[in-house]
Amino acid sequence: MSTFSNLGLKQEIVEALNEMGYENPTPIQEESIPQILSSGKDLKAFAQTGTGKTAAFSLPIIQQVDVESKQVQAIILSPTRELGIQIADNIKQFTKYVKGIRTVAVYGGAKIDEQIRALKRGAHIVVGTPGRTLDLIKRGVLKLDSTRFLVLDEADEMLNMGFKEELDAILEATPDTKQTLLFSATFPREVNQIAKNYMTDPVSIETAKVNTGSDNVSHEYYLVNERNRYNALKRIADINPDIYSIVFCRTRKETKDIADQLIEDGYNADSLHGDLSQAQRDTVMQKFRKKSLQILVATDVAARGLDVNSLTHVINYKLPDQIEAYTHRSGRTGRAGNKGISIALISPKERGKLRPIERKISKKFIQNEIPNGKEVCEVQLFNVIDKLTNVNVNETEIEPYLESIYEKLEGLSREEIIQKIVSLEFNSFLEYYQNAPDLNKVSADRTSDSRGKRRNDENMTRYFINLGRKDNLNPAKLIGLINDQRITKNIEIGQIEILDTFSFFELDKNYQDQTLSSFEDTSFNGRTVNVEITKKQKGGGRGNRSGGRRRGDRDRSRGGDRDRSSKPRFNDRDRKSSSNGERSFKGGRKRPNRTGNRHQ
Repeated sequence: MSTFSNLGLKQEIVEALNEMGYENPTPIQEESIPQILSSGKDLKAFAQTGTGKTAAFSLPIIQQVDVESKQVQAIILSPTRELGIQIADNIKQFTKYVKGIRTVAVYGGAKIDEQIRALKRGAHIVVGTPGRTLDLIKRGVLKLDSTRFLVLDEADEMLNMGFKEELDAILEATPDTKQTLLFSATFPREVNQIAKNYMTDPVSIETAKVNTGSDNVSHEYYLVNERNRYNALKRIADINPDIYSIVFCRTRKETKDIADQLIEDGYNADSLHGDLSQAQRDTVMQKFRKKSLQILVATDVAARGLDVNSLTHVINYKLPDQIEAYTHRSGRTGRAGNKGISIALISPKERGKLRPIERKISKKFIQNEIPNGKEVCEVQLFNVIDKLTNVNVNETEIEPYLESIYEKLEGLSREEIIQKIVSLEFNSFLEYYQNAPDLNKVSADRTSDSRGKRRNDENMTRYFINLGRKDNLNPAKLIGLINDQRITKNIEIGQIEILDTFSFFELDKNYQDQTLSSFEDTSFNGRTVNVEITKKQKGGGRGNRSGGRRRGDRDRSRGGDRDRSSKPRFNDRDRKSSSNGERSFKGGRKRPNRTGNRHQ
């Protein structure tokens, strides 16, 4: 088996690698390092995420840096600041025993003055994002005249993010004599065009088939109704108490919303997206790497370059548009020899998106059933037992209190003490999942037919409510209003339709009387709430209210007078409800601590 010494690296570098736990090179490292060391030819290398590309290009560069020169000798471009920071940190670790090499990271979201001062102090290797790098070049601070190495890391992603013009300008600022090293997980046409325009007779290295999935990653999916997508995410987290996962969302707003709901529901979660400052991003990532967070909700761009090798799961809250993006997502788990699971939550109409992904990764998705309440409670019960068994007892600190503790527990048998200790945490799960609905009942009547009309669900009753968008009502506020009535535990909420001056919603048909009575004497933002059962029309549609209009009501579709005389019984808190099918922990009920320590 090959070693880093066999590849021709200096002992100082090998010593640092050994200290970091790197014993044998990966395939991309084994092929790239000797090539870069022995040849000045340009290199085009393909390797999947998590295969050690950073060491593959940085180690031979480090070895060839002239520490006596004060010029920038290598410029490494990365698509995101997180990846850039990670690369710079890795290089600093690799050069721990190599005296004199200075590495500087430059990226947006941080004070440019500090980066300018660092460059003026001298830098042999500069790692930067395209935007900030070009800015510093235009300011005359970053001079690349003496650059010997240009690295384009994750070149495909830089193009996807719209950095083509910046890349062109940066490449023009470098000498023709440089050695260009292009590393990418995929090679779309645009990347090959860059290779054609800016590389001379490059050597190609490919250590894996394009877009194939890691052998250490299994691919699973759960079929869910759209309204139960978030509930399914919670069930997956609850059935895996030791989960350490990234949840991928498609937009910044969705990322923030899902993270906020998870935090509100007691999970150790936080978000990573483009709206955060660099200091905020660093704080989130530090907590995630230390496992103070167990669930990180992120966009694809924000999650690029996360240096975390022990993820248990990657969860696709929504599938990405591009197959390559799924490959990048799933590649965050199953790293460093560990096993990982990539999960996709899909609605019935999204099932067709799995086939192209399966062809690219050469693997089949396995369909799983969403865990029911009983299954979750069983797992959580034995998780409590495991924690109780493995807890470390600080005998010195606890000893002064033992006598009083024994007195308080006097009269309780061993079995009773165990039951009470376990129930401290387990009871909340029992309460939460009591009568929890089956989320696997995914029926076509929840989707649209070929004419776009909603099909009927005979298990639901449709209600009219005299509130709409003009009352600042939205689906989240309506769900919160329904939850406030405490009709029953875990009542299933169906279709919601918000119109200008009135709205419709569906609830479990077994609770019609409780629903109507619970909304009596209820107000919303100063307006008396009127809820009535409607009659569904065949094939969907809005239906008519049974019982006709009440006296004084006008045609709500045109917007009539509103009764605002009553004082509100409560102020709407514009809450984020956790679901359409399960109730969130509100109204004084404390949510169980889902995944270890509570979010700090």
